[in-house]
Amino acid sequence: MKIAFILFDNMTTLDFVGFYEAITWIGILNTKENVQWDFCSNQQEVKDDRGLIMKVGKVYPDLSGYDMIFIPGGLATRQLRYDDDFIGWIQTAQDVKYKVSVCTGALLLGAAGFLQGKKATTNPSAYELLAPYCAEVVKERYVRDGNVFTGGGVSASIDLGLYVIESLTSEEVARQVKEKMDYPYYVTGRRNFNG
Repeated sequence: MKIAFILFDNMTTLDFVGFYEAITWIGILNTKENVQWDFCSNQQEVKDDRGLIMKVGKVYPDLSGYDMIFIPGGLATRQLRYDDDFIGWIQTAQDVKYKVSVCTGALLLGAAGFLQGKKATTNPSAYELLAPYCAEVVKERYVRDGNVFTGGGVSASIDLGLYVIESLTSEEVARQVKEKMDYPYYVTGRRNFNG
C-alpha cells in the first residue's frame, strides 16, 4: 500500500500528524504488505499555520500511482479549492482507491470532484462550504462513503486514522494501534457512520 500525504502552506499540522501517526502503524505492524508513504506538495517546503517548516519529498508527483491520498485541512483550503493548478494536481488521484481527508481537506476533495454524490463531513465551521461539493454533509466525527473517508475538525484526525485502519484491516489491529498510541477515546466496531 502506497500512501501520498498532501501537504501545503498554512495547513493545520495536527490534521496531518494525527492521521499519519495512526495509519503508518499498519506498516510498522506489518498488517498490510509493502506499506510506503511519500510527503507530497506543490513546493519543496511548506509552512504550517503556526510557522513550522517541513521539507517535502515529492513536488507535484502524479498521484495516480498511489493506493491512498490523504489531505489535511487548514484555512488555506478555502483559497486552494479555487487554485486550478493545485486542484488539477489533486485530480491526478482520480483512480486512487482510497481518498481521505480531515477537517477542511474535504473542500479540496470536493473541488477535485471526488465527493460528488457522496456523504462527507468536515470541520463544523465549514459545513456550509462543503455542502455544494457533496450529496449530504453528515455532522459526525468521521464518515465513510465507499472508499472515501472524511473526518471532522482537527483532533478527529486520530479517530479517522483508527477508523481507516479498522476498515482496511480489523478491529483487533485498530485496538493494537490505539494502545500503541495510548489513545483510549476511539471505540472499535462503530460502523454506523458508513455512507
